[in-house]
Amino acid sequence: MRDAALPIWVSRARNAFAAALGVLVAAVFGAPAAKAAEVSAAIADLYSSVSIYPPSANSMTVCYGFVCRRREMLDFTAGDRSAITQIMAAGRASAAAERAAVQKVVVWFDRRMGPILGTNKRVAKADFRYFDDKHNYDCWDTTRNTTSLLLVLREWGLLKHHTIGDPRYRGNTLVLQTPHNTAVLVDRATKVEWVVDLWPRGYLQPPDVMTVEKWVTED
Repeated sequence: MRDAALPIWVSRARNAFAAALGVLVAAVFGAPAAKAAEVSAAIADLYSSVSIYPPSANSMTVCYGFVCRRREMLDFTAGDRSAITQIMAAGRASAAAERAAVQKVVVWFDRRMGPILGTNKRVAKADFRYFDDKHNYDCWDTTRNTTSLLLVLREWGLLKHHTIGDPRYRGNTLVLQTPHNTAVLVDRATKVEWVVDLWPRGYLQPPDVMTVEKWVTED
């Protein structure tokens, strides 16, 4: 676990040095450096907008504190990978089973990071009005974190029935619908988009999983 709560210029300088060192090591010893997951422009913007990198197969930046004002690195251990792989194995039979397994992986993530971040005290639908940013995620945080988890699953070859879609947004002030956004999976066979939305749920509660078509009508 590494602390990622550093000034942006320090983080960039450190990452640039680490990248250069990785290239040098690879050149000398033939060891490949960890590479960030390939992402769409919309997903890339999730990370660039808060000056963090997309996840790799080895680690991800966990955002909390509302719009990633607080952050922590999750370095996946062999035990983490084993636990997640076992969860996802139960979802190999069908797309519906895979979505249920993804729900369980998000709950695993909540349990894994909660005591470290203090988000084991988090509440559903948290925003700045709770005056408790250090224990909570807003929907931007949950969208980034869940998308990162999905990208890691893809990097590990654990998504059989889905690809990763661009984040989706809703919000219609004319009908008093609160602005909100979420991570998205796309069924490979049907091309139907499904949200994986943790923000409306409290600690250790499974994220909402429903079609985007239904989700855009929710409040």
